[in-house]
Amino acid sequence: MFVAAIILALQPEHATAQQTEDERAREIFEKLDERRRAVTYETSSMEMVIIDRRGRERNRGMKMYSYSGDDVNKTLTVFESPADVRGTGLLNLNEEGTETQLLYLPAVGRVQTVSGSSRNDRFMGSDFTFEDLGNQNPDDFEFELVEETGEYFKLRAVPVNESQYAFIYFYVDAEKLALTKADYFDENDQHIKELTASDYREVKENVWRPDLMVMRDLKAERRTELRWKDRTFDEPIPDRYFTERQLRRGLQ
Repeated sequence: MFVAAIILALQPEHATAQQTEDERAREIFEKLDERRRAVTYETSSMEMVIIDRRGRERNRGMKMYSYSGDDVNKTLTVFESPADVRGTGLLNLNEEGTETQLLYLPAVGRVQTVSGSSRNDRFMGSDFTFEDLGNQNPDDFEFELVEETGEYFKLRAVPVNESQYAFIYFYVDAEKLALTKADYFDENDQHIKELTASDYREVKENVWRPDLMVMRDLKAERRTELRWKDRTFDEPIPDRYFTERQLRRGLQ
């Protein structure tokens, strides 16, 4: 213990500097999260396009309802088309740091809780997993500030809970404080996936939203595009939309 105390005493400046950088990285992500939650209600019409390595496409229409409040985030996503997936829904609930994901498949006729290794599964055959679609809070990661330029911040984020990723590099626009890119790595330090967000527009003062997000599976050489076609902000959504009953009802 005496030797350890001496070693610590000889390295206070380095430890303090490292702690400051880590805290700054977390602060940047917290500001990004604040901007994300700055819109209380959002209703969106979206198109999901799944593109395989041969360029073949599968198109799906979706409707999304979201609510952000104090320590509460709720999102209901329901498929409108094609007919074979119509009514399929995903309900994300995050309350005081506790996240629950519920999936409803009309063909099965029951609601399933997505947990454990199931969070690594592809969502409806896309390149987004259930984990990717979860609510990524600052408390879910340990951060390191890797690079800072006048245009962006590069953060290294290590998940603190069970995850399919060993670490993620988040790129945050320095002016908009919005996510522009994320690189995902596995336990072998291999770059396995890449997310890009573009076509940003200002929906409120200093609050930006992308109209296009693309997730690329670098191993499978395929990608999924999410395209926003219509968005409505801060028009109240009934609480019943974020319930298991509404999940079963879909768009009715």
